This record gives sequence, C-alpha cells and structure tokens, in this order.
Amino acid sequence: MTRPTSGDPGPSPARLRHARFAIAAVFCAHGAVTGSFATRIPWIQDHAQLSSGTLGLALAFPALGAALAMPLAGRINHRFGARAALRGLLALWTLSLILPSLAPNLAVLCGALFVYGATSGMADVAMNALGVETENRLGRSIMSSLHGMWSAGALLGSAAGTLAAHAGADARLHHLIAALALTGAGLLAVRGVLDLRGEAGEAPPHFTLPPKSALVIGLVGFCAVFAEGASMDWSAVYLRDVLHTDAGLAAASTTAFALTMTLARLAGDRVVDRFGAVRTVRAGGVLATAGGLLVVTVHQPAAALAGFGLIGLGIAVVVPLAFAAAARSGPAPAQAIAGVATITYTSGLIAPSAIGAVADATSLVVSFGLVTLLAFALVVGAAVLRGKPVPGAVGPSNRDEPAPTRP
Repeated sequence: MTRPTSGDPGPSPARLRHARFAIAAVFCAHGAVTGSFATRIPWIQDHAQLSSGTLGLALAFPALGAALAMPLAGRINHRFGARAALRGLLALWTLSLILPSLAPNLAVLCGALFVYGATSGMADVAMNALGVETENRLGRSIMSSLHGMWSAGALLGSAAGTLAAHAGADARLHHLIAALALTGAGLLAVRGVLDLRGEAGEAPPHFTLPPKSALVIGLVGFCAVFAEGASMDWSAVYLRDVLHTDAGLAAASTTAFALTMTLARLAGDRVVDRFGAVRTVRAGGVLATAGGLLVVTVHQPAAALAGFGLIGLGIAVVVPLAFAAAARSGPAPAQAIAGVATITYTSGLIAPSAIGAVADATSLVVSFGLVTLLAFALVVGAAVLRGKPVPGAVGPSNRDEPAPTRP
C-alpha cells in the first residue's frame, strides 16, 4: 500500500475521519457474520446429525480455509486496489453465511465451512490492512476500537441469533435474511474507506515465512485465540449438553462472551495507555482464568454465563497487543505481524477440533479445563509483549509501559 510522501498531504482530516467511521462499519459487519453463525451451531449440529467429535472436525475447516486463502488477499489488493478488493471480499464473506446451515451431512458441512473460512480470512486481511493504513495517516491508534467494532458486530449478530434460536426459527431462513442484510450494509460502508493502490510497476507481494522473533509473541496470541474460538464455538453447546439449558439460554452464552469482548476492546486503548501492555495482558489472563474456573467448577447456568463473560473480558485485547509487539520485535514489522497472524489462525484451526476431540474422549468440562490452563498461560507469558520501541510509533497500543501522567 502506498503512503503519502513529504510532498503529498494525502486525504484531508475530514476525509480521514469519514474513512475511520467507514472502516469501523466494515469491521462491525464482518463480526456480525461470525456472531450470527456461532449462535446457531447447535441447530447446525442437529440438522447434520453430528457428534461432538465430528462437529469439532467440521469447525476446523473455517480456520483451514482462512489460513490457505489469506496469502491471496495481498495480491487481490495489489491488482484491484484496496477499496474494490474489500468490496468484493466482504460481499463473498457475508454471503457465505448462507452455506453452513444448508449442509445435510458432515462432508457438505466441511466444504461449506472451508468456503466460509476462506472468504472470512481474505476479507479480514483486507480490512485490517486498510485499518492500519488509516491509523498511520491519522497519526493515532484506532485498531483497538476497530476490533471493538468487530466485537460489537459479533454481539449484534449473536443477539439476533439468540432471539432466533429462542423462537425456534429455522437457521436456513435466519442466515439467508442476515446474509442479505449484512451484504447490503457492508457494501454501503465500503464506499467510504480509503482507496489505496500500489505504486506503478511495484511487484505484487509474496508470501514469506514468519521470522523467529514472532514465534514467542505468536504463542501468546495462540493462547488467546484458542480461548476465544473455544468459547465462541462451544459455549452454547456447553450450556445445552452439560448444563441442560434450553436453546435460547444456551445461545445467550455466546452473547455474554461477545458483550464483554466488545466493552474491553472499545476501552482497550485507554487501559493500555494507563497500565501498559504487559500489565494489561497479565490482568486479563487472571480474569480469563477466573472465568474458566467458574465454567468448569460451578455447574450452574448463571456461573457459566459469568465465566464465559470473564473469559471474553480477559482475552479481548491480547491479539492487537501481540501484533503491536511483533511490529517492535525486529527490522521487518510487516513480516513479523504476518507471522503472528499465521500462528493465531493456526490456533483457530486447532481449537474447535481439539475441544471436540477432548470432549469425545472425556467431557466438555475437561475441554474447558484446557481453555482455563491456556488462559493462565497469558499471566505467565505477558512479559514477552515488552519489546523494543519503534521510533515514531503512535497510539497507546504501541506502548509496553504506562504512559506518563500528564498535568
């Protein structure tokens, strides 16, 4: 992506503010698809007649599709420009919501979820690239709030899914309506984002292996994404199968998780500015561990809802801070960030199937015991987010230590 030169003032401040709101709306639409899907997983499981183990296998395919398709996003951006690429990729993602609920068996569901994940991953890369570029041109951090808008979208999608599940609505109809509405909203939002293109004659980007400096930082992100994926995909199943709640209350667990993640991400920049990245992640790990303990030890629906909420609160800002730490970890920030993204998507690939496999061998309670251990690993591993400062870096998400108190 191009950046303004010293002789090019770039977009006006008013245009940049408009672009910020537009890309925030894109993040919201992207998240709403995920929330809409997650709340109807029990319906899809029953419709395709799947066990916990086979459901876990199917739920690995979105991350597999995303991991394989993400490298294509850079070339699509280079060829068509950021706005056109995002327009097409976001529409493919929102429309892919229709596919999983149509699947009558495991094989078809795996294929549908592969497409669902591939379109998600490419749209995710495109919108995050535009988000970072908008942040750079604004000269202040906005990525935490953008991820907060993604969580807000997931909350809205999961709330609608909760109502649909409570009413006993067919997920095929629910997802058709949601997909069409979100496609329209997404296309409208994309009209306002920055339209960035590569320099004339510039070679398209190539996929590169992540540097070693990103691996340890990526492991912290791995733990957070594992807990996120497990809670997002399995919390409703946990309440239904372990605590024997009705479908509406089971779906509400996903809503509780999404709500706390939304609030934490929207407040994330200010919290990191005050306490620093290391302290923020360490405290988040404590909260997520406490939430996991509530889920696995107190077998009551209210405790489980509170537990999933605490997990969401605790892990909310970990991945954005891992990306920021990766950018400070060596001379090639983009490559390091790509490495962390690869590791976190690998976690997304492993988490659903691992939870299902452990549940088949033991129980879902034991599966969420594993989630609790990974949440505690955030407390232990938070110190790796203390990296070398980058000259000229802006925004609270780039700080390892608390900002100095201002009069």
